[in-house]
Amino acid sequence: MSFTRSVNRSVPVAASLPPVELHPDRPPVLHVPAPADPTAWAAEHRRALLGLAAEHGAVLVRGLGLRDTGQAAAVFARLAPALMTDTEAFAPRQVLAPGVYSSTAWPANQPMCMHHELSYVHRPPGLLLLGCLTAPTTGGATALADAAAVLDALPAELVRRFEREGWLLTRSYNDDIGASWTEAFGTDDRAAVENYCRANAIEFDWQDDGGLRTRQHRAAVVRHPATGRRCWFNQIAFFNEWTLECDVREYLLDVYGPGALPFNTAFPNGDPIGEDVVQLINTAYAEHTVREPWQSGDLMLIDNIRTAHSREAFEPPRDVLVAMAEPLPPAPFPATPTASPDRSTR
Repeated sequence: MSFTRSVNRSVPVAASLPPVELHPDRPPVLHVPAPADPTAWAAEHRRALLGLAAEHGAVLVRGLGLRDTGQAAAVFARLAPALMTDTEAFAPRQVLAPGVYSSTAWPANQPMCMHHELSYVHRPPGLLLLGCLTAPTTGGATALADAAAVLDALPAELVRRFEREGWLLTRSYNDDIGASWTEAFGTDDRAAVENYCRANAIEFDWQDDGGLRTRQHRAAVVRHPATGRRCWFNQIAFFNEWTLECDVREYLLDVYGPGALPFNTAFPNGDPIGEDVVQLINTAYAEHTVREPWQSGDLMLIDNIRTAHSREAFEPPRDVLVAMAEPLPPAPFPATPTASPDRSTR
């Protein structure tokens, strides 16, 4: 179900939980009475909460009352015992506990556009867990968009090309912007980075100044592992130069040149992905976006394949913790045996 097709209603979950509230412009919300022990409550209701995320693409749990990092980490661990290590991050995060991280370091006054977390890694997470310890004064919502609905909204010919060819991400790691290669790979050992790249289908090239340049070819459309539905799953627009604010883009081009931007996306044959394509993608996201402002203590579970997310500009402070789990196998090329001329299988 697309978020935007939901109607104002409540859906029963289980005898032990209240109904989920569904609205056309908000993510599914589950209001719970504040438990004395949020960690024990999460353990008791783990299957129901994961089921809600699978059914709706995401669920916001309100009333849980997460208070601090230790408690949030304990709740995450009950919901997904095998949390993933954040590798290949595009910007630095703080490690707060094993598998638990701060939100990505990104200027508060700049929105972070829609994307699927780590969709460019060889085995991306299938599940995201977010916990809000301190809600922002204004803004800062983690907005959501249904990936299948976004795919259906894009021009069919554009989808067929991306489905057939995939997309190419080029990164030029440096110490000036984004995560350095030591931060992204969690080591300063070049041999370890090279071994990781070889094992994860990443081309790499060390630069004369000690920097690292990588190229990775990934699928743009994948089938959801549970439902089989085709989903727009990538960061084609997120990492593209045309998503950057004009003055930021001009500055980076002036400093690094068009061939060495910190990150950029293209078609695998090297054809650039133009401003018109990026605008089409971001417009489709905007037309299928739902949002609900954070409240301190909230928990959110997101199906990372089915649901893209963004972060809106905000007035600090904002303290949202992140964990990832359920790594998926690499997506095959293409997502379907042949590109379908219609949308019947989407």
